[in-house]
Amino acid sequence: MTATTAHLPRSETGASERSRPEPATAARSGRTPRERLCPPMPGDRAVGWLAPLFVAVTAGILRFWRITEPRGLYFDEVYYVKDAWGLMTAGYEINSKTCDGPAYVVHPPFGKWLMAASQWLFGYVDCAGTPHGSPELGWRFSSALAGTLAVLVLARAARRMFRSTVLGCFAGLLLSMDGLEFVQSRIGILDIFLMTGIVIALACLVLDRDDGRRRLADRLDRAAAGGGSGADSGAGAGPTRADLRFGPRLGLRPWRLAMGVALGASMGVKWSALYTIVGFAALALAWDVGARRTAGAHSPVLGALRRDLPGWLTGCVLLPIVTFLATWTGWFVTDGGWYRDRYGPGFLDAWHGWWDYQMEVLHFHEGLSDSHPFRSAPMSWLVLGRPIAYFYSSPAYGAEGCTAVNGCSREVIALGNPAVWWGGTAALVGSLALWVRARDWRAALVLVGFGSAFLPWLLFPSRTMFFFYALPSLPFLVLGLTAMAGLALGPREASETRRLAGALSVGVYTVIVVLLFAYFYPILAAEVIPYSSWRIRMWFPGWI
Repeated sequence: MTATTAHLPRSETGASERSRPEPATAARSGRTPRERLCPPMPGDRAVGWLAPLFVAVTAGILRFWRITEPRGLYFDEVYYVKDAWGLMTAGYEINSKTCDGPAYVVHPPFGKWLMAASQWLFGYVDCAGTPHGSPELGWRFSSALAGTLAVLVLARAARRMFRSTVLGCFAGLLLSMDGLEFVQSRIGILDIFLMTGIVIALACLVLDRDDGRRRLADRLDRAAAGGGSGADSGAGAGPTRADLRFGPRLGLRPWRLAMGVALGASMGVKWSALYTIVGFAALALAWDVGARRTAGAHSPVLGALRRDLPGWLTGCVLLPIVTFLATWTGWFVTDGGWYRDRYGPGFLDAWHGWWDYQMEVLHFHEGLSDSHPFRSAPMSWLVLGRPIAYFYSSPAYGAEGCTAVNGCSREVIALGNPAVWWGGTAALVGSLALWVRARDWRAALVLVGFGSAFLPWLLFPSRTMFFFYALPSLPFLVLGLTAMAGLALGPREASETRRLAGALSVGVYTVIVVLLFAYFYPILAAEVIPYSSWRIRMWFPGWI
């Protein structure tokens, strides 16, 4: 496997996208439109799938192993599992206390529909408390599957971004060895579905960028051969004046449409995905402008607005809205949901009730300021200032396999891998420098993606917040670390000593990540360990 690093040709770092290359300049450079727009992917196509799959399978084994422990409901499973059972049986969330009538819930239903599907497959506990099948597997299976899928998708997306299978697997491994992602993959709550949806949207965004630039290169190549470049050119004709000014039309962008669906589904899990929709939409349009500038369009901004805006509006605005609304289908087609018949049974009545419901939920989130022992401020998330204990028990000697005379501890704590979170926070600074110095598009993706997932929480300083809200920002920290690993490895033309030193530093860091995950694994997976062993893993007072 060849480790192509972050040092790609200047057209890919974005430096050449800041200027307008005239045809004569491009000709003197000896680089074709395709070479400027489409750097080659690694040639190891089979390994490019097998290696990320291996990383993902390893992550899956870790997440599914002993997934039914601890038994019963813990932390917010007491809410979402029951909501999912209501969706499975009635099409809307049922009041779990009365086993009848609607429940007032404050998150959209899509994540709970995914949990309902796995409960239907593997088991559940009904409203009367009677277990069916394997209940814990039922309400946690979909979370583990989503967490495993995120590892595979991020590894493949990073491979495409950095044109390196090694760096793609590096990104997947970091995500798989993070404690927060691991814990959220083994509990029946919503945030892992939100993060996975954003990772899928991220991959579609990167694929759309490559696909759009490939289409642009194809049309420019055809125009150079005298075959016309798009709908504005006649058969056998060269590029028209509009083609020269704006660049050619690119046709249907299927990956952009897929991104819109993934973003809408993410918002169907939690509203906070709205900020990522805005960030990704801005990136998509900026990359369209950059691609047309790199291709030599005389008016790249107007070209993007004229040629790409309709598809952009469809993929980045219309489809997210339509998909989000589609996640509420169960509420609309039944008549028992909260506010469903508030104004009557008619179609417009249902929409009126639905809108009132959304406004009520908005007011709930804006006013949420309850005290909680594990609440934390967003800036503390980056330094792991206050992780959350989802489950804790103190087995005595001889109970639950405890062999320590002084007693044992058993915990599930939502704690990120320090090497990933602390290193990832430093990598944000490196990504900012990389973007300022070279306008690297991958650094822009890291910064915009992280900013859209993290910065909005700073706007609500009095709101009750928890560390697991930071989960959607984790993939962008990982991609920032991957960019820094690429810089450490150096370009392929560097000396053997330089490459060896870079590979050694990246290898040592990777080993540290794996060892830290193994070290904290007992308190991530509810293993029974001596109290003294638990205590030495509590590095800071805020972790207790």
